[in-house]
Amino acid sequence: MKERKAANITIFIIMAIVSIAFIMPVIIVAINSFKGQFFISSSPFSLPNTETFAGIQNYVNGIVRIDFFMAFAYSLFITVFSTAAILLFTSMSAWYIVRAKRGITNALYYLYVFSIIVPFQMVMFTMSKVANILGLENPIGIILIYLGFGAGLSVMLFSGFIRGMPIAIEEAAEIDGCNPIGIFFKVILPILKPTAISVAVLNVMWIWNDYLLPYLVIGSKYKTIPVAVQYLQGGYGSRDMGALMAMLVLAIIPIILFYAFSQKYIIKGVVAGAVKG
Repeated sequence: MKERKAANITIFIIMAIVSIAFIMPVIIVAINSFKGQFFISSSPFSLPNTETFAGIQNYVNGIVRIDFFMAFAYSLFITVFSTAAILLFTSMSAWYIVRAKRGITNALYYLYVFSIIVPFQMVMFTMSKVANILGLENPIGIILIYLGFGAGLSVMLFSGFIRGMPIAIEEAAEIDGCNPIGIFFKVILPILKPTAISVAVLNVMWIWNDYLLPYLVIGSKYKTIPVAVQYLQGGYGSRDMGALMAMLVLAIIPIILFYAFSQKYIIKGVVAGAVKG
């Protein structure tokens, strides 16, 4: 009993140290967002005092310089509708792949899985050219691109969960006169809720924080928050560190709140979609 208690204490201490190591960068950024620009480099780990405290001036400067609220609106629009598209179309695809059981559906499933392991850097220039040709260089067009890149993992998770669902439920709904569309929206989709929440959380965190894809596709015309923040860096390496820290804080607050309310569903949904079948 004593050995087990000692082991639990040791594990707790290790996990506490790891947690502190992960959260410290966020705390340091938040602290420095209230300091004057010249004090951030000289004393980055100290708390603001009467000499270094800049109030909310960094936040005001950052909001004005990068038009933060417009960037926030673009990020919110792209994140919400991209995630909604991924949830709808990949869940439907996964249901068809699992239930159709044909050679072409098996091949399609492995193509989805293969897309997960392909590095983005291998396709980004080709993707940018195709996006330009098809006129996808706008907030609506980039949703289709996010759907393509997010489909692999999402289909894999949904497929794993659907394989563990008894087909008798669907057969009963069909006997009651439900067509395939009705079966999906009235029977399948509600059952997929745990995995759907996990897929939504993973994609929201990815899309909200993504810098490279919006930068390549929509550039500076429709700046999302990650793209807009880089414009606080001026020429010859000069940058407004105070405003930069302040905008980073504003950028991570929404995603931290979203994750805090949703994190309990992540492990449950990922495990359900990964081990069934």
